[in-house]
Order: sequence, then structure tokens, then C-alpha cells
Amino acid sequence: METTLPNPPAAQVDPADGRATGGVVPAVGLFVLSPLIAEYLLGNVSISALGYLLLFAPLYGAGALLVREITRRSGRGWPTMILLGFAYALVEEGLATQTLFNPSYQGFDLLSIAHIEALGMGAWWTLFVLTLHTVWSTSVSIALVEALARGRRTTPWLGRTGLSITAVLFVLGAIIIAYGSYFEEAFIASPVQLIGTGVAIIAVIVAAFGVRPRPGAPDDRPAPKPGLVATVALLSSSLLMGSSLLLPEQRSAADWLLVCCYLGLYAVVITLVVRWSRRDGWDERHRLALAGGALLTYAWYAVPARPVVGATGQIDLVGNTVFAIGAIILLAAAVFRQRRHVDADDGVQKARPVD
Repeated sequence: METTLPNPPAAQVDPADGRATGGVVPAVGLFVLSPLIAEYLLGNVSISALGYLLLFAPLYGAGALLVREITRRSGRGWPTMILLGFAYALVEEGLATQTLFNPSYQGFDLLSIAHIEALGMGAWWTLFVLTLHTVWSTSVSIALVEALARGRRTTPWLGRTGLSITAVLFVLGAIIIAYGSYFEEAFIASPVQLIGTGVAIIAVIVAAFGVRPRPGAPDDRPAPKPGLVATVALLSSSLLMGSSLLLPEQRSAADWLLVCCYLGLYAVVITLVVRWSRRDGWDERHRLALAGGALLTYAWYAVPARPVVGATGQIDLVGNTVFAIGAIILLAAAVFRQRRHVDADDGVQKARPVD
């Protein structure tokens, strides 16, 4: 968990009734930003279908907000946040849209790539899509808004009423997306697959609150420059996303090689971040650098990607440009706020676990 100095009173929770003040703006910002990053910046949905944001926000926005609020209310840090984001990914792709089990979702043959017959799943698609939600839909969106929130970065943004409304919106959003997916696809996963997904979600949530990172041996070496961290995030996430554009139509043993490469990439990145986070000087600037590098990957990926929803061609290209510029401006604003208030509300400990 992270160590912080006392936070400004405006973001504190009233112990009498659990109400949080001063957090409405960042909460609304995350509610809107999450679906914009997850679907529009990615290029999965064209700007011509901007109205779909009303359908996506209850699931994506409320989901990311719940992940963030539950983590911060429990006094935990990023290990818990990331695992809860993974649980969210399982809810969306395993229970709502059920793309983990649908062999022809949106007309795509996703499950045949490194297919696992016994589970009725595709190893590549499972890794790929769950990573998208764990990293971009939740973690990147949360990191950006928290960087902009500054003094409210680690405090609850919602009171009990707001948290309850968010939970209701999330459930309604999941139901709406599930109904729409079934209406379009006429597909429903088997009871065993649905139950298995439910068990996996519970297990991940339990792990999220059971994880207790060890500080490890003290490391007096200085933390890497934020620019280096951002570069590593950009290159590694670009490798992940770019490989999906090069998948051959013919299935082969190379599909499993790609899966192994993904697992290797995850291991390298996680190891680097954990080790770096134990070095002297690792702070919120580095966390924003990780989020920023990943954000820029989505910005370039949208150009060659073909939208699943909405118009293609020139309109889509204009939309990609608009969303990319918006992402860059948002990232620049977050960096600017950090430079104005370096270490203003953070206490940094040496050799502490990744936050």
C-alpha cells in the first residue's frame, strides 16, 4: 500500500454517514473517461456512434469507479486495484458480452486462435481481451483521473449514496450489454462456463484483498526517470497490441507461440515495475508514466484498426484524430499538475511494495 501525507479536508469522508465531499468532479470524469478510452480511443467504436457512450458508460464507467472506490476505501493500493480490474474484465467478457465463449462474436473467429477445446475458449483472445480491460478500461483510466485529482488522489470520491448508485448503474449496464449482445448474437454460454466464470471472479476478488506485497530488500538505487518508464510502457503495450494486427488467417502452432510471448511479456513488465517501485524516488510520476505510455498505444492503434461499431473511412479517421489529440491533452494536463505539486501530498518510502 502507498504511504501518503494527510489529505485536504475537502476530500475526506465523514465517519458519521460515510459521505465524501469534493469528489464529484473526478468521479464523473472517470465515469465518462473509461468508456471513451476503452472503446473510442481504441478505435473499436467510430466517432459517428458517439451516442453509444450512453450505453457503455454504466458498465465501463461505473465499473472503473467501483474498482477505484472499493480499493481506496479499503486503504489498499495498486495491486488490489489491478486485480479488481481483472475481476471487472471477467464480468464484462465472461458474463455480459460472453466473448470468451462465443465462437463468432461480431462475425470474428476469435476462439480458434490457440483454441482450448475442453473449455470452449481461445487462449489468445482470453489473454488479449482481459488485458485490455485490466490495463486500459480500468487501470489507465483511474491513474489519469487520480493524477488530475491531486489532493483527492487516494481518498474516496463517493459517499454511501453515490457508491450505491454506482453499483446499481454497473449492474444495469451489465444487464443492458448482456441483453444487447444476446439479441445480436443469439448466443449464451453453457451453465458450466458461466459458473466457472463466476467462481473465477470470486477467486480474483478474494486474491485482491488477500495480496500483501512484500517490500523486499532495500534498494538505494534511484528510480528510473519517468520518461524511461513511459517508453517501456509504450513499447511493451505496442508490442501487445501490434501483434494482434499481424495475426494470420490460417491457424497454426504459431498461435501458441504468440500466447507464450504474451505470457513472457507480462512476466517481464511485472518484474520490472515491481523492482523499480522498490527503488528510491519511485512515486506518482512513475505511475502516471506507465499509464501515459499505455494511453499513447491506444492512440496509434486506432488508425489501422477497423471499427466494429459506426462508420469507417474518413469519418473514422477524423474521430481517431480527435480522440488521440484529446488523450494527449489530458495526459499533458496530468503531467503539468504533477510538476506543479511534486511531492505535495505524497510521502515516499524506500523499498516499499508496488502501489
